[in-house]
Amino acid sequence: MDWILDMDRELFLFLNGLHTEWLDPLMMLFTQTQFWVPLYLFLIYLIFKNFGNEGWFVLAGVVVTILLADQITSSLMKPFFARLRPSHEPSLAGLVHLVDGYAGGRYGFASSHAANTFGTAWFIWKLFGTRYRWIGLMFVWCTLMTYTRVYLGVHYPGDVIVGALVGIGSGAIGWQLYLALRKKFKAQDLTVDNSDPKT
Repeated sequence: MDWILDMDRELFLFLNGLHTEWLDPLMMLFTQTQFWVPLYLFLIYLIFKNFGNEGWFVLAGVVVTILLADQITSSLMKPFFARLRPSHEPSLAGLVHLVDGYAGGRYGFASSHAANTFGTAWFIWKLFGTRYRWIGLMFVWCTLMTYTRVYLGVHYPGDVIVGALVGIGSGAIGWQLYLALRKKFKAQDLTVDNSDPKT
C-alpha cells in the first residue's frame, strides 16, 4: 500500500507540475459544474427526443446514478479514509500548484467529480452507444473534468481513478433501475390495452 501511495504522489506531482499560466483560468472554468449546463440540457433534449415520455424513466436512472456516486464518495469514503487532498497535505506544502488559492475540502478520496461524471457518461453511453457513435465523446468530457482536479492540485490520480470506478458501478445500478421501471410500466400499459373493450 505504501508503494501505491508513493507512486500516486509522484504521478500527482508530475501531472500537477505540467501547468502553464494560460491554462489556469481554463482549468478552473472546466472544473465547474455550471460551465457544463449546456451539455446537460442537450442530453436531456436528446433523451426526450428519442424516448418521449419514457425519458422520465431515463432521468430517474441518471439521478440515482449521480446520487449514489456522490453519496458514496462524499458521505462515506471521504470521512472514512480521511485522506488529505494534496492541497491540504503538509508534506507537499510549496510543491503543489494551486490556482487562485482554490484548495477544495479537507479530504479527497475518492473524487466526487470523477464519480459523478464517469457515472453519467457510462449511463449515457449505455443508452445511446448504438444510436450515436459520437456519444463516446462523453468519456473525453469526463476525463477532462477529472484531469482538472489533478491540475488544480485538489486530487491525486488515485482519487479520480477510484472515483471513476465508483461512478461506473453507480451507473450500472442506475441503468438497472431504468430497465426495471421501463419493464414495469410497459407491462402495465399492456394490461390496460388488453382490458380495453375497443380492442
